[in-house]
Amino acid sequence: MTVKPASGAPPTPALLVIDMQNALVAIAHRASATVAAVAGLQSRARAAGAPVVFAQQQDEELEPGTDGWRIVPELAPVAGDTLVPKAAPDSFLGTELDAVLRARGVTEVVVTGFATEICVESTARQALSRGYDVVLVADGHTTSVRPAVSGRYAAPEESVAHHNEIYRNLRFPGRRVRVLPASEVDFGRGTPSYGPGAPSPG
Repeated sequence: MTVKPASGAPPTPALLVIDMQNALVAIAHRASATVAAVAGLQSRARAAGAPVVFAQQQDEELEPGTDGWRIVPELAPVAGDTLVPKAAPDSFLGTELDAVLRARGVTEVVVTGFATEICVESTARQALSRGYDVVLVADGHTTSVRPAVSGRYAAPEESVAHHNEIYRNLRFPGRRVRVLPASEVDFGRGTPSYGPGAPSPG
């Protein structure tokens, strides 16, 4: 089922904030900068009337009602926002996310949150598979801080840059995939794409 807008029409975006919860942001790389980027996006999305949707992990380590499970105060939902509980990296799996987006006429998902390689990546790919265009916010997603002896994980700054580069070059039939810094995301009309080789933040 397609959710593409009519030919020539601008996209109808929604801001998706994934797992920006106290316990997770506490272990995040560039936590303050990422929170600030997402907060700015929230403000602009709400001002433009674009939906702000939170995907909120809940499991044995993030029990509903606990402080660690709550969204960080700087990004706290307000009236009109939507919270979608989830139990898997894919924010669409077994949740109401797809129904929420379709009910609002959303055709493009602006993806932010934690963690880059897990919930952000899984959700962005599923959004494409379900017919949505995707904007990955280059400075609006992050991952955990890695100890120097953390095995073969990439360093956090390298992981973020790696995934940004993948999405800059990702071609998905019938979809528009873009990587934009938070400052260039426009919730009113379409914004320019970064093509391969074009300058953009890492």
